[in-house]
Amino acid sequence: MAEIEARRRSGAGDGEAVKILTSCPSCLQGLARFAGDTGIDSDYIVVEMARRLLGPDWLPEFVGKANRGGIERVLL
Repeated sequence: MAEIEARRRSGAGDGEAVKILTSCPSCLQGLARFAGDTGIDSDYIVVEMARRLLGPDWLPEFVGKANRGGIERVLL
């Protein structure tokens, strides 16, 4: 966390939002706890990949397909 703060203070990413990607639920929870103090956003790696590969509306589209019977195809 100290390295992240040092990079933020040094001007790394001037004018750009800084986002940390993780696959660890505990890490995401801890990072979210300090988001207000650090100004750093965090998210799961797979969520960011889905957003970039499938578009910004990937989640509602996925839920819609699953509700229309698509989840059985995934489970089988």
